[in-house]
Amino acid sequence: MHFPAKILPVLLTATLLAGCTTAHVGTDRLAERDPLEKFNRGIWSVNQGLDKVIMKPVTKVYRTVAPKPARQGITNFFSNLSEPWSMINNVLQGHTKRAAHNLARFIVNTTAGFGGLFDNATRAGITPAPEDLGQTFAAWGMNGGPYLMLPLFGPYTMRDGIGFGIAQFADPYGACKTYCGLPRHVPLALTGVQLLSIRSGLMDSGADAFLESSLDPYAAARSAYLQTRRAEILNQEGDEAAAEAAAAADAEANPIGPETATPPEAAAPAASPPAETPASPPPASPQ
Repeated sequence: MHFPAKILPVLLTATLLAGCTTAHVGTDRLAERDPLEKFNRGIWSVNQGLDKVIMKPVTKVYRTVAPKPARQGITNFFSNLSEPWSMINNVLQGHTKRAAHNLARFIVNTTAGFGGLFDNATRAGITPAPEDLGQTFAAWGMNGGPYLMLPLFGPYTMRDGIGFGIAQFADPYGACKTYCGLPRHVPLALTGVQLLSIRSGLMDSGADAFLESSLDPYAAARSAYLQTRRAEILNQEGDEAAAEAAAAADAEANPIGPETATPPEAAAPAASPPAETPASPPPASPQ
């Protein structure tokens, strides 16, 4: 794989910042105030329209054609491809044990799991340790910045959006789709199937019903996203129970908006799910 020269300054900067990691994770309080709400609601409406007309109907066909075991295999496949990027981010955060889990999971599932179709690593007791660059930035003390609804890609904070942009050429899987010389149709097909897998996972999670039952679906989605990201960032410290309790306390102390009900369990799919559990992704649901 051949990386462009512009990646080198990013990696060097990341390495320097990793050595200056602060014990205080960044907050999302500006995002909670949503200073760009008028713009975000406009993009939300566009995303919802595209989802209703295109993504949701196509996903229903996908769910009809592909039986559940096949869909789970596809979910596992893309989850396995995210392990190297999670490993890099765990290293940048100084979490060597979690990085070792990523490496072990990738080796086990790529070999014994037939290219990642089966999550044998979880069955062997090697637990997932998903991380992304937005979580790494938060661990370094970077605040979330304003909440931002992106066309097609859905909700982010400014911090997570920057991380997502960098990941498009720094994530080994994403970079390979661009720079490994694959036939043009292969990256497009992979992206399309991955989007279907993510959208299908959201259907399984009950996210659609959650939004439909909300008085203000936009505010409910914002609350779900920010609470989920807060929990993911806190979970990087290792104690999931304590992280969830801290996230709940933080959410109570910093209410986000009129819709503060706890989202469904998988409102934002995890980047690397356990076996037999629908994934989430890496980025959030198409709106």
